[in-house]
Amino acid sequence: MSHASSSKVCKYDIFLSFRGEDTRRTFVSHLYNALEQRGIHAFKDDERLEAGQSISAELLKAIEDARFAVVVFSKSYASSRRCLEELAHIIKCKMELEQVVIPVFYDVSPSNVRHQNSPFADSFFQHEVEYKDDMEKVQRWRGAFAEAGKLSGYHLLNFKDEAACIKKLVDDIFSKSLQIISAFPEKLSGYEISG
Repeated sequence: MSHASSSKVCKYDIFLSFRGEDTRRTFVSHLYNALEQRGIHAFKDDERLEAGQSISAELLKAIEDARFAVVVFSKSYASSRRCLEELAHIIKCKMELEQVVIPVFYDVSPSNVRHQNSPFADSFFQHEVEYKDDMEKVQRWRGAFAEAGKLSGYHLLNFKDEAACIKKLVDDIFSKSLQIISAFPEKLSGYEISG
């Protein structure tokens, strides 16, 4: 990790990006609680926007203010324009702010994400129809999807159950957070992580 990203004082340790209808009451709820129990402050947006609403400036700022972004890819993630906008901004923060992006592949494979094939193909086709006059937006979403699919992450099928995946993910984030604190303690006053 570079000095620039490591020395950044962040409002949140983690920004959680997820499709609420797929994972809010299951995987994401358990992940959020496990993070909080370890003293890792996570931003989880529980607002349910009406169809067609775009994400707010506050939400974009929350993404920027997080050291890590955990993206939980589920079968209907790509059907949400909001999720796609979050992901595009997360990938932008990865490139410009060196934010650490951690994908979780929940009932989908990394290859599905990388290539936007089933179960995502229909969603991207619908976006292309809807945004036929703004294909640049759809291409930005596709590019963010492809980039995220290349990242090392947590494929749920590689674990015996959700609890094991969450435990490994939280332990790894905790360990990375401790490395940052020990490397740059003067930049992180007020930043607490409990063991």
